[in-house]
Amino acid sequence: MTQPAMPAHGPSASEAPLTMFGPDFPFAYDDWVTHPDGLGSVPDEALGTEVAVIGAGLAGLTAAYELARIGLKPVVYEADRIGGRMRSERFSGYDDDLVAEMGAMRFPPSSTTLQHYLDLAGLRTQAFPNPLADATPSTVIDLKGESHYARTAADLPPEFAEVAKAWDATLADYADAAELQDAIRARDVPRIRAVWSRLVEELDDQTFYGFLTASKHFRSFAHRELFGQVGFGTGGWDTDYPNSMLEILRVTCTAADDHHRGIVGGSDRLPKHLWENTFDGARSVKDLNGGAHRPAVTEIRRTAGPGGAPRYTLVDAGGETRTFPAAIFTGQAWMLLNTIDCDDDLLPIDHWTAVERTHYMGSSKVFALVDRPFWLDVDPATGRDTMSMTLTDRMSRGTYLLDHGPDRPGVICLSYTWSDDSLKVLPLDVNARMDLMLKSLGEIYPGVDIRSHIIATPKTVSWETERYFMGAFKANLPGHYRYQERLYTHFMQERLDPRHRGFFLAGDDISWTAGWAEGALQTALNAVWGVVHHLGGGTRPTNPGPGDVFADIAPIRLGDERGTRA
Repeated sequence: MTQPAMPAHGPSASEAPLTMFGPDFPFAYDDWVTHPDGLGSVPDEALGTEVAVIGAGLAGLTAAYELARIGLKPVVYEADRIGGRMRSERFSGYDDDLVAEMGAMRFPPSSTTLQHYLDLAGLRTQAFPNPLADATPSTVIDLKGESHYARTAADLPPEFAEVAKAWDATLADYADAAELQDAIRARDVPRIRAVWSRLVEELDDQTFYGFLTASKHFRSFAHRELFGQVGFGTGGWDTDYPNSMLEILRVTCTAADDHHRGIVGGSDRLPKHLWENTFDGARSVKDLNGGAHRPAVTEIRRTAGPGGAPRYTLVDAGGETRTFPAAIFTGQAWMLLNTIDCDDDLLPIDHWTAVERTHYMGSSKVFALVDRPFWLDVDPATGRDTMSMTLTDRMSRGTYLLDHGPDRPGVICLSYTWSDDSLKVLPLDVNARMDLMLKSLGEIYPGVDIRSHIIATPKTVSWETERYFMGAFKANLPGHYRYQERLYTHFMQERLDPRHRGFFLAGDDISWTAGWAEGALQTALNAVWGVVHHLGGGTRPTNPGPGDVFADIAPIRLGDERGTRA
């Protein structure tokens, strides 16, 4: 079965918005989940079959929700809390919508599958105050001790515009950006595959920084340094310089870093809705689990069922052992290496290698609750905002100001850092981190007493030290494309030995677009298709799933030699 090129979402392909349609796997997940014919069905004898879902983040609960709608019984295991990295921390004694988003906090409109589930849950979004965004009153870029105040990009010195032009020209000249984005807008599968396959072969071994240095537009080290500090969209990208250039192109070509929105009341409201709310007049996932998820999985063994068919026996932290005909694992893949005792033969050896090679980015945040949005006060001496969204090369790096109204407390993300910058604060407790960030910001705003406005204990996280995460999200290094292709396509199990079928990998780090909720959803939906297929079911011809059209849209497979295909 082939998948037709999808119609553009607008009056013409050139005017259609960019969405996360590919480029590695150009399947219309948004159309699939909204189709009235549903995601598939299983034979009557399979209805009510228990399927283990390990992890109650967005991927796990989406999979559980959709499996339940099909008539299966998801049994959810969770080591920590509902939501995974959609972790919204509240401040005790204050309104629940005043949240510190410790993980996912901003979502691009190009995440159209995510929007389906937000609509399903009745959740609202609002513009997120990224640097120089329309929703951001002002931005300060502070580099090497010099601050630049801006309400729009036109207010910045000329060198910032030069760097922006260099980036646009580099994408156009070295990454076929216009052609790729036009193909994505039109949902033209053959064009996407032709352009992206060429880029994968050319750039899999290239770092982000190496890509810049190879461009005639970035011959200036000063331009590369400035671009690393300021970047595009959400701010500086120099912490991604060692990563594969393909990871960066996946962000730029799908507008993943543009026009971000936050979820009103906290991002964790979405996974909680998928857990608690009913579907099609039936019982909720929570009800199907007796009102509570199972505790952490500590052991996964492959056992034999009728006729030798593989079964998956799970032991949890409460000491209970249960066996399932199918299981979906949505946690960070490294958990299969260290926190869960797994059969060596749970996965094929090349998939184990891919799991072992997965590279995670570290990340830290520090949040403070303040009495009001004081940053909007006008400095009488300068006529400027008292404080602004701030990008800097100081320890705080990125500071975001979240306004909940003039008569309500506001939330400040004092610091959002990545990789080495995250490691710099790793030994510090929350108060020491806050002190460090206030010192950094005090050097940029010497007349502003931020501390006097803080009204609650600060909150912090370092995702690399979280036992069940060990990092913020996957970020492929050069040469990792082959590993990612194995993990993403794991749901296509007819290619596997029968003993390896029925255990499905899903979750953010299995996706091509790690760090974005859309990627978690796509892998969850792949796993749902896989489970239905494994249990003898399938989709309707009017609404084929990702596995049904796989042969026509499968990611390129690289061979052992550079520039050759398997």
